[in-house]
Amino acid sequence: MSLLTRTAGAHPPGASPRAQRARDRRSTILAVAFMAVVACYMLLPVYWLLVSATKSQPDLIGTPGLLPADWHLTANLTALFSQDGGVYGRWLLNSLLYAGAGAALGTLLAAMAGYALAKYRFRGREAVFSVVLGGVLVPATALALPLFLLFSEAGATDTYWSVFLPSIVSPFGVYLSRIFAAASVPDEVIEAARIDGAGEGRIFFAVALRMMAPALVTVFLFQFVVIWNNFLLPLIMLQDERLYPVTLGLFTWQSQISRLPELQTLTIAGSLVSVLPIVVTFLVLQRYWRAGLAAGAVKS
Repeated sequence: MSLLTRTAGAHPPGASPRAQRARDRRSTILAVAFMAVVACYMLLPVYWLLVSATKSQPDLIGTPGLLPADWHLTANLTALFSQDGGVYGRWLLNSLLYAGAGAALGTLLAAMAGYALAKYRFRGREAVFSVVLGGVLVPATALALPLFLLFSEAGATDTYWSVFLPSIVSPFGVYLSRIFAAASVPDEVIEAARIDGAGEGRIFFAVALRMMAPALVTVFLFQFVVIWNNFLLPLIMLQDERLYPVTLGLFTWQSQISRLPELQTLTIAGSLVSVLPIVVTFLVLQRYWRAGLAAGAVKS
């Protein structure tokens, strides 16, 4: 046995194997306890939301926030979807349209741009990519007013397009798509497809898009969450209540609580319902992440 092997397998001076195992066990317990505390801290607002959504208006004010009271969730949900002629359902559908269609189209555009930047050589390619990176660094709040002025000149404010069109642009998605396309789509596969007579469009949609699927799921989820939580852009662009996403609609109810206290329970119940689409989306798409990781693990 070599000196290196003996040194690697030896315990620290003065430490028996039993003492070493005890120290390892204590370290594991401390790490698990720390992660459990962090998890509880992160889930505490979710627990408060679940508990508060089941309370009536008097219980919401008269009981501690983290302690449950009488069950009124069914009544709260019924009142939520019947308030103002069922406008909350309209807000929810608007958010699904903005986030679902916007994330899907934005992911496709990001994949096409990232693939082109990774696999095609043309003059100014790096300059274009630098502009994309600059777009990642620009906060959305800085772009809200210029976007409003542009759509106002075009007469497109207070329409679906004023919220939908800016949502499909994702500089971070382009960046991630380029990195993943360069790593996961071999040039040899593209050349083989060209030799077989496939056009550039067919190569992208039939070959490259499938190889980039795990990264595109990530781009879609990021884009979906960003659009779903978008508040400032709809606030600036929209005046028609029927076009509001759920975030802006709940804000309008929240601002009226001092005049209509019953809206407080509806706002909390609406916040709980608005979280469900994001949770469902993550649960449905996580298997594609696992599939992509498994495929990458056996790739030579």
